[in-house]
Amino acid sequence: MIILAIETSCDETAVALVQDGRKVITDQVFSQADLHAVYGGVVPEIASRSHVEVISRLADRAVETSGLKKQDIDAVAVTYAPGLIGALLVGVNFAKAAAFALGVPLVPVHHIRGHIAANYLAFPELEPPFLCLAISGGNTLLVDVRGYTDMHVIGATRDDAAGECFDKAARVLGLPYPGGKPLDELSQSGNDAKYALPVGHLDGQPFEMSFSGLKTAVINTVHGAEQRGEPLDRASLAASFCRAVSESLVPRTIQAAHRLGYGKIAVAGGVAANSRLRRDFTQAAEKAGAQLYIPPLKLCGDNAAMIGSQAYYEFAAGVRGDTALNAFATREL
Repeated sequence: MIILAIETSCDETAVALVQDGRKVITDQVFSQADLHAVYGGVVPEIASRSHVEVISRLADRAVETSGLKKQDIDAVAVTYAPGLIGALLVGVNFAKAAAFALGVPLVPVHHIRGHIAANYLAFPELEPPFLCLAISGGNTLLVDVRGYTDMHVIGATRDDAAGECFDKAARVLGLPYPGGKPLDELSQSGNDAKYALPVGHLDGQPFEMSFSGLKTAVINTVHGAEQRGEPLDRASLAASFCRAVSESLVPRTIQAAHRLGYGKIAVAGGVAANSRLRRDFTQAAEKAGAQLYIPPLKLCGDNAAMIGSQAYYEFAAGVRGDTALNAFATREL
């Protein structure tokens, strides 16, 4: 089954062709990072306009580079939630038109389900059940993946997402947008024990998380040093920050997998590209005797291939959209 997949939930326009949920035929991504860099973050209106400008050409390029014909497409999939509402609407309306024109079914896909499915593309042997930590700019969730379309959130952040915290920390440290990669690189030369940063805990809720205190602590540390005229070890603050995020996420994930009785742990989303997290998860999973799955960097960020992968299983479960399909800024998993 060949699925044409569309992803426009934030600041990447992406179109892919995926076969049977496991094989990427082509994955085209247009990044808007340069458009938003001057503002230090994503501007929703600029993101929406950019999607409108490039999505049609990107879809044509995807088909051309695949070596397939439009008649070979069996279904069209699209991210319908969650994300920036204007950006989502561009993808949803394009996908509806494409499905109608091609005479094929339309399959709506939840963005976080797509991130989880990125692991199916990277690891063809992976099958549910397993535990997945989904960490991105807008979401931080511990998900019990009982089946390909049967998922239950067992823990989440109560405030800021881990990815948002990364972006804010990078910004206050004077790093360019998007800040995840520059902050990761800066942290490599730092001492992760130099700055004492908080790790959020909620009494009686072992799988719930909080990152607002960590974000505030980093901002206050930087501003405090500036006001007192004291030198700031930016590399060590970045390293201490990465350590605090890891100490919040890794033990909880291992504990949750143990509680569920799962020997398979997956990590997904843009923050999964962080080298400290990848290293700590590898060590923790090995110590716990668990099998770890973390997709390659190109599948951690937003892409359409992951949407096409999850769409295959949604289609098999009978999920369909029609011309009345709408987009949603927030939506439960």
